[in-house]
Amino acid sequence: MSIDDGTKTMMNERHGSGTVCLTPTNLQWISTISTAFLMLARGTAIHKSFLVPLFALQAPESIVSWIKGEYGIWTAFLALLVCLFFFIPGVLELPLITLLLIIACPSQVTGLRGTEEGITLSLVIAVYLAFQYFARAGSLGKAIDQGSILATLAVICIVAVPCLLFISFL
Repeated sequence: MSIDDGTKTMMNERHGSGTVCLTPTNLQWISTISTAFLMLARGTAIHKSFLVPLFALQAPESIVSWIKGEYGIWTAFLALLVCLFFFIPGVLELPLITLLLIIACPSQVTGLRGTEEGITLSLVIAVYLAFQYFARAGSLGKAIDQGSILATLAVICIVAVPCLLFISFL
């Protein structure tokens, strides 16, 4: 069973002004942007290597097909070529590893994307990252007070999206 953008939507009405529609694709975009932000953010106190499989499992099909296509392969080739001759800051290594992981990912793993098993795995990774983040900060209030409100919102988003996608399967 996989996510079907046309049939599975979660709607929320706001004060009669219209409808906000959270389709699975929109949720995947939210998760992708949050994950990319956490990859590039400094001082988040999370184990960032867990963001790579989370990105691979939650990215929308359009991003994955771009990365696995001709442009993604050329981007990875040029990035590796630059790495050979120039110093690349550590913050840019994780996006390169993510790009290479998605390109080299076998079809069995790619098949987990959008399925109940893949969403469950994403939820486990996201909950672990949230636990790490909030345990090191002390609490939700302390995490927000430490000046990292965007990182805190990104962590909340990467947990909320798999929860919402999982609920849509029920």
